[in-house]
Amino acid sequence: MSDANLNQLWARVVLEELFRGGVRHAVVCPGSRSTPLALACHRIDGLKTWSVIDERSAGFFALGIGKRSRTPAVVIATSGTAGAHFYPAVIEAALSNVPLVVLTADRPPELHGWGAPQTVPQARLFGEFARFFADTPVPEASNDVLAHLRATTARAVSVARRAPQGAVHLNLPFREPLAPIPQPFGAEQLSAQVLQGRPGALMTHIHPPSRLPDARILERVRESIAATERGLIVCGPRDEEDGFAQALAALSQATGYPILAEAVSQVRYGGSATTLSLYDALLRHPPFARAHRPELVLRFGGGLTPKKPQQWLDSSGARTILFSDEGTLFDPAHRAEHIVEGSAVAACEALAQGLSRGSGPWAQSFFHAEQLARNALEAAFAEQDELSEPRIAHEVVASLPAGANLFISSSMPIRDVDAFAPARGVTLRTLANRGANGIDGIVSSALGMSVVSDGPSVLLVGDLALLHDVGGLLTAHRHHLPLTVVAVNNDGGGIFSFLPIAQSQEHFEALFGTPHGIDLSHAAALYGARFHRPATPGALRAAMAEGMKGGLHLVEVRTDRTLNVEHHQRLFARMAAALGDGPWA
Repeated sequence: MSDANLNQLWARVVLEELFRGGVRHAVVCPGSRSTPLALACHRIDGLKTWSVIDERSAGFFALGIGKRSRTPAVVIATSGTAGAHFYPAVIEAALSNVPLVVLTADRPPELHGWGAPQTVPQARLFGEFARFFADTPVPEASNDVLAHLRATTARAVSVARRAPQGAVHLNLPFREPLAPIPQPFGAEQLSAQVLQGRPGALMTHIHPPSRLPDARILERVRESIAATERGLIVCGPRDEEDGFAQALAALSQATGYPILAEAVSQVRYGGSATTLSLYDALLRHPPFARAHRPELVLRFGGGLTPKKPQQWLDSSGARTILFSDEGTLFDPAHRAEHIVEGSAVAACEALAQGLSRGSGPWAQSFFHAEQLARNALEAAFAEQDELSEPRIAHEVVASLPAGANLFISSSMPIRDVDAFAPARGVTLRTLANRGANGIDGIVSSALGMSVVSDGPSVLLVGDLALLHDVGGLLTAHRHHLPLTVVAVNNDGGGIFSFLPIAQSQEHFEALFGTPHGIDLSHAAALYGARFHRPATPGALRAAMAEGMKGGLHLVEVRTDRTLNVEHHQRLFARMAAALGDGPWA
């Protein structure tokens, strides 16, 4: 592979090492100083290059690829403020443990501090949110320096992939010429090792330590389980596809502990028969909540989305054991007695050994109560033909075929799916940006998910989150990406109506309700999406069926924000009434 000039060689070395480290997707934003890096992407066989115009969208597109595939994508920007637009995606990658490689091109040192255009200090641009940072030298035809570049790039991609996964940042200054203009640079003096690296392998392969949990603490936990019948397994957001659902099902059966599974835990949809979906409704019901305080809680994944179950767990007085795959902590109330780092799958398999309690009266009471709540929910939906926001979440999940991918926006969509879309016997991949819980970059994240998925991909999003990242649809249009976007349009920020600020009517609508009055059909027309505006559950199901055939679809479902709180209260009350005062065995 010949290099026209030193910049070409330098950029090729970086992209070559990233590819050998597992990177298969490059997301490139247009710019001049990053020209050598952009061109290098096309020189690496097997590396898929995506051109994304907006850097913030590009960052979340790369994040979505990493979230779904669990291998990092590389995202590339020119010098100046361009890289700063990656910041929200880098933060989300850090807080939700998503692998990501960020390359920012830079001006050489002699142009800094003297007013050169597109020149800002880029060292440690992302602060503590980057797992690793390196400011590489200006390209130099030196065996030692090129070996250092290969080894540093290998180290960066290794850090992105090891626990705790996250974003890494390489800042790469280039002098002219940026285009592949032939220019001698002394290639004949360079060794074969720095020119070609180690074909098929990283220049420096860093082997992470074993991720097996401490056997001694697992034995102590197993003893606690054996002595405790009233236990629960609680699983929050978790992205990995590593056999966790199967391992957790086996642990549930061995312990006799039911599983409280969040919508994006990868456990609810297609998981165990001992999985509870409607736990929010159950634990809002005081008689049931009082009668079912656990004595031992095994926590997996991130923090729970709904407040009531988390508050109930925190006040239960139960001994809590937190299992942390990535070494990150989700225990803001400091209730965990032990935090066990290492593979959650290995932990489940080890804990299940020697236990065979099965589903006794404790677990059966949860399952019976769940069935009562589910029957009440289905009856409530069957009695009315209105597309309330809880009904939209329910219908979207119910419309998905096995193997489909669902990205769920923060704010109300994730809460509605979690509360009103129970398991239905098919395996779904469900993802959400629950690290920072923001609504930025949602469309682009879902598109990133879609390009590394085999099954159909759907995004459930609120109107404000859609408008916040409506430019992400440009990426879908330019690359002909299939995605069905279901937008719940209540003309503003519906979640604020559930908060105490809603009681302060002065300025509420202008500052929190934030009505926008946008007709989303214009967004569909602008970006070439097929547009649907269903008004009934049947029409929504028909629109979803069309979306499953492929292409870009925007499904706008209009709701009444002023009635949304009432819809939620009525459904929770209906399920509570069905539960009654027990017994639930």
